[in-house]
Amino acid sequence: MIRVLIADDQAMVRTGFGMIIGAQADMTVVGEAADGVVAVELARRLRPDVVLLDIRMPRLDGLEALRLLAGPGVADPVRVVVVTTFDLDEYVHTALSNGACGFLLKDSGPALLVEAVRAAVSGDALISPSITVRLLEHLSSPAPAYDDAALSPRELDVVKLVARGLTNAEIAARLFIAVGTVKTHLASVQMKLKARNRVEIAAWAWERRLVG
Repeated sequence: MIRVLIADDQAMVRTGFGMIIGAQADMTVVGEAADGVVAVELARRLRPDVVLLDIRMPRLDGLEALRLLAGPGVADPVRVVVVTTFDLDEYVHTALSNGACGFLLKDSGPALLVEAVRAAVSGDALISPSITVRLLEHLSSPAPAYDDAALSPRELDVVKLVARGLTNAEIAARLFIAVGTVKTHLASVQMKLKARNRVEIAAWAWERRLVG
């Protein structure tokens, strides 16, 4: 079972996330916190597989709680997915630099929330598609000479769709393949590109101007 801790100052949000997580056969909610201090305390005591963490909370904000749980220098970091209403670039950069395994907007929907939890457990990082695209569009580095890194045509198709912010399920539907096949292609792409996660795969595509 994937053990999840939910930290958000709004009871309705905690209840909603709890229902989504609880509906998964392989997930369970092990605790809830209404502020950052309790979130850090519970995460350290319960050692959940993933913490869903809001940014704006009383007593201790989510970004500081994240730094304490997964930031640089933390000996045994906890996997944290930030889930917030605010998609400010500053928040995104701070969260990722402090060890977040994902950054989602609260209106992303149940499917993406579940996918983000699974991605965190597998060592990947998932960012809301709209945020990924916005950040990558601002890449200012000059485009390097195109190098397909020995990717197959189908792998390139998958990479381009990842760079446009599509989820695995959306890529599968667009290419008329199974979600499992998408995951297989992504695993192969990560190995060939030496990318740590789908965000780095997307950055590779945008840097090479494969996405218009």
